[in-house]
Amino acid sequence: MIQIDSVEKKQHRKLIVTWSITFLLLFPILIILGLLMRLNQGEWMKLNPDTFYALMTLHGLGMAGVLFSLALAALHYLIGTRYARLSVKTGYFVYFLVLIGVVGLLIATLIGKFGAGWYLLYPLPFKGGSWTSWSTGLSIVSLIILGVAWLIGSAHVVYALAKEYGGFTKLIGWQYLGKEEPKEELPAIVLITTISLVPGIMSFLAGAVFLIMNLLQFFEPNLAFDPLLLKNLVFFFGHTLVNITMYCGVGWVYTLLPEFTGREWKVNKVLVYSWNATFFFILFAYFHHLYMDFVQPLPFQYAGQIASYLSTVPATAITMFGVIVQFYHSRVKWSIIPITFLLGTAGWAIGGFAAVVDSTISINKVLHNTLWVPAHFHTYMLMGVVLFIFGFLYYLVYTNQKQRIDENAKLGFWLFVFGAYGFLLMFYLGGMHSVPRRFSDYGGIAITSTHEMGAFLARSAAVCVGLLLLGLLMMYGSLLAKLLKKHEPE
Repeated sequence: MIQIDSVEKKQHRKLIVTWSITFLLLFPILIILGLLMRLNQGEWMKLNPDTFYALMTLHGLGMAGVLFSLALAALHYLIGTRYARLSVKTGYFVYFLVLIGVVGLLIATLIGKFGAGWYLLYPLPFKGGSWTSWSTGLSIVSLIILGVAWLIGSAHVVYALAKEYGGFTKLIGWQYLGKEEPKEELPAIVLITTISLVPGIMSFLAGAVFLIMNLLQFFEPNLAFDPLLLKNLVFFFGHTLVNITMYCGVGWVYTLLPEFTGREWKVNKVLVYSWNATFFFILFAYFHHLYMDFVQPLPFQYAGQIASYLSTVPATAITMFGVIVQFYHSRVKWSIIPITFLLGTAGWAIGGFAAVVDSTISINKVLHNTLWVPAHFHTYMLMGVVLFIFGFLYYLVYTNQKQRIDENAKLGFWLFVFGAYGFLLMFYLGGMHSVPRRFSDYGGIAITSTHEMGAFLARSAAVCVGLLLLGLLMMYGSLLAKLLKKHEPE
């Protein structure tokens, strides 16, 4: 571990507190957008379809972007204060670029009514949309700014780690694969960060190509590109972004959980083989999003199913086993921090299993355009990534000697968990009853039973979101106050 002075550590803490407060302000707003959509589908309120799809676009892009941004910021803090020297100025530069991108998307969707969805499925942004033309251009530019910010932030972290530990191969643990024990121990968070961010950098470059091609068409409408090529680019970008967000959170679980269990969690050959396999499989798993594109080369379709199956096994299995070993007979004090890490790992596993089910070609033909799809990715984002994030945030405000939190926050946490799983259950039931996804409402469905089931499940989900928001509000009462309070180091 590196040694940094108290002034530099204070600067890093100020940066992560800035990120954290921004996240805590944006997160409930994005949840409320989802609540409005479910209320509309449940026929408890009436939204214009243009408004619905604008909200859907902002909710999807916003959640994916905000969650990854905070995950990257948390890694920047943990690595910059422990494992490699990182520039606080670069951290603030990334923060302000992200802020500019978010403001641009807010304007494009809420004012310009841009509603092409998070995937910007080409040529949808340019054909038949009810949104204004300028909102399309602003959305593309805003996403380019976000991509540049994430690329700079990720490259800065990876470069600093490579400089500190002696190159890329050492970052991914190949020194553990020889007969001799490595001279320098590699922290697990360094290995997992590299495995996460390097594919992320590749996906950001693919996203840049996709967005620049869209921007060219925005300025020259007569241009036309291969829709399947652009769909491959956007799903490689989007699918990888969501997956590495989860892996970033897993990385700090490896580092922080041992502080509560009192047990080391060291890198070994099994860990290296598992995460290196994940590095490879994550690059090809996105093909499962394109099963319905029958002109896609058949080997890619097979690669999608094989990579989707194999990507879930090594890292997930070894992490779940490691978490169990960490807790087993450890006499851990069950504060909110280890609980979030345990339940977050469970949410990752549950959502991952549902994703594997959907990535099976024969099953995907049935579930592809149903609510099963948002069910699985909401599971590992809401009950995986978000719980890891809250564990990290509580770690920032509570020292090891002061793990207990007030009763309101404890109650709020469990309300959040029960509300979230109730909300997710409605998605899964919707998928099992063939309720379609991406519909602004179910009034146009000719099958009465499907229409009624979809509306009922949407209303039930809205009630669960209300419970979730209540729990979130109770958690915020202590969390925000302590983040803003002057920190006294142990």
